[in-house]
Amino acid sequence: SYRELPIRYAELGTVYRYERSGTLHGLMRVRGFTQDDAHIFCLPSQLEDELVGVLDLTESILSRFGFENYEINLSTRPEKSVGGDDIWEKAETALKGALSRKGWDYKVDEGGGAFYGPKIDVKIKDAIGRTWQCSTVQCDFNLPERFDLEYVSKDGKKERPIMVHRAIFGSIERFFGILVENTAGDFPVWLSPVQLKVLPVTDDFRPFCEDVVKKAKALGIRAEIDSSDDRLGKMIRNAELEKIPVVAVVGQKEIDSNQLAIRTRKGGDL
Repeated sequence: SYRELPIRYAELGTVYRYERSGTLHGLMRVRGFTQDDAHIFCLPSQLEDELVGVLDLTESILSRFGFENYEINLSTRPEKSVGGDDIWEKAETALKGALSRKGWDYKVDEGGGAFYGPKIDVKIKDAIGRTWQCSTVQCDFNLPERFDLEYVSKDGKKERPIMVHRAIFGSIERFFGILVENTAGDFPVWLSPVQLKVLPVTDDFRPFCEDVVKKAKALGIRAEIDSSDDRLGKMIRNAELEKIPVVAVVGQKEIDSNQLAIRTRKGGDL
């Protein structure tokens, strides 16, 4: 029934491509990868709102990882296509309307759409200006026909729903390869594998450090102790090289006051 639409399904699906060995490139091009795939089934009247919802989600996720510069392409109907003129026009109008509501500038790739529907591609720009294709929002008029999908409209007639494919990361592996290069491994605190490293001035202070790490982990903070025999200056230097966002130095003063001397990678001593 039209009352049940839109219906949205999402999954993390593993896919494989037999790429030639000469084209393989780290995490950027691999033979097996995971896509954040989703499909939306909706009424023609719901299409623009659904597209805006996908673009809002895309912006929210990409910006959280520090990507805020995008190149947007709208690909329109190619010469060979399925579906009538009316549905293509409505879909392209909905895509343009969604981009207009977002206030995003975009380029039109005339005839660059798939044979089964128009699409929006979002390319992210990294720290050195390279663009990477990640997010895609694609209308599909072919699969509803192939699978004979129908819903009952308000007037009791059977109609075809519109299907929307969307992927935000595209390839999860490639996205994190891009992220590592974009940040040079200097991740924000929330994403860092180790968020807090505790540095004991001497081994005598290790039990206190262990208690600090235990309490930090109980609060959901990824923390560890520097267990090396290095001097304090070397420990701090190593933490800088490892790009640990927060370092806590523990000596007699910290134990006596039951406080930590905190140093952040970007803000220095606090």
